[in-house]
Amino acid sequence: MATYATNKKARLDYDILETYEAGLVLSGQEAKSIRNGNVGLKGGFITFHGNTPLLTNVHINPYKFAGQLTGYDPTRSRKILLNVKEINYLRGKNQEQGLTIVPLSVYNKGRRIKLEIGLAKGKKKYDKRESLKKKDLRRELRQIIKN
Repeated sequence: MATYATNKKARLDYDILETYEAGLVLSGQEAKSIRNGNVGLKGGFITFHGNTPLLTNVHINPYKFAGQLTGYDPTRSRKILLNVKEINYLRGKNQEQGLTIVPLSVYNKGRRIKLEIGLAKGKKKYDKRESLKKKDLRRELRQIIKN
């Protein structure tokens, strides 16, 4: 299982409450481009249009060996594949105050490209500082134990 991209910014800016595995509807050249690692999750989020969840604002570069691609939009909205139960649950949670759904990573599972999404609550500035301090302390402890 290879990980093609992770959204480190999401882990810093949000408290991840729950995670889900979702499929992505992609064109052939987008799948090849993702397998080459040409995907950026930073700033991406999930929106709902009716009963359809869409991955919005995620940049997938065009596949460089695909030839001339007319009208290709690298940040177009892409459909996400989830169970109906999960869609209804996430749509309800998305409408709550302060909760959002963000992409966390893109990876493969067999031949399929999967997206890990997380139900997240935004952190305040002081929470971010606190989490950075904890991360630094853990790093220092590992160095002390190692030596």
